[in-house]
Amino acid sequence: MTIDFDKQGGLIPAIIQDAKTDKVLMLGYMNQEALEKTQQEGIVTFFSRSKQRLWTKGETSDNFLHVVEIRNDCDQDTLLIKVNPAGPTCHTGADTCWNEVNAPGQAGWLNHLKAVIRDRKNNPNEKSYTASLFKKGTNKIAQKVGEEAVELVIEAMDSNDELFKGEAADLLFHYLVLLEQRGIDFDEIIDVLRARHAK
Repeated sequence: MTIDFDKQGGLIPAIIQDAKTDKVLMLGYMNQEALEKTQQEGIVTFFSRSKQRLWTKGETSDNFLHVVEIRNDCDQDTLLIKVNPAGPTCHTGADTCWNEVNAPGQAGWLNHLKAVIRDRKNNPNEKSYTASLFKKGTNKIAQKVGEEAVELVIEAMDSNDELFKGEAADLLFHYLVLLEQRGIDFDEIIDVLRARHAK
C-alpha cells in the first residue's frame, strides 16, 4: 500500500467505518508512524493534532477500534479503515462522532443471514435444517422455493398479516439458500434491479 504523506504536510485523513454496519464512526489523522503502529498492533492509532503525539483511540476509555481492513483511496492520500469497535467511538459517549446509532438498517441484517447460510453450506451440521437443504441439492431447494411462493400467494388472499409475513420470511430464506446453492450472491441480484431502475 503506497501512501502519499507529503501531499498534506505529513498527515492524511483516516475515515473509520464499522466493518459490520458500514456506519462511518469518526475521522482522524495519521502520520506514517501512526499508520505503521496501527498495522502492527491491529488497533487504530492516530496522530493527535492538538496533543502533537500519537494517540491510540481507546487508550483511556478502552473503547479500542480493532482493525479489520485498511484501504487507501485512488489518490493515495486518504485511508478507509474498517474496524470492530469495542464500544462507543465518540468521546461524548455516542456511537459515532455524528451522534448516530451504530446499527445496521433492517435490510443490512440480510448480510448476516447470507453469512450464516454460507457457513451451513461450507460447514454442514447434521442438526442444521439449512445444511439438510444443501445436502438435497439444487432441484429440491428450487422445489422448496416454489412451495413457499405458493404458500405466500395463498396467504396474500387472506387478511392475516402475521401468517403472510411468516410465509414471506420463509420464501426469502429459501430464495437466499437457492442463490447460495447456485453460487450467486444476493448483491448480484440487486445489481440487476439497479440496472433496470436506471433505464
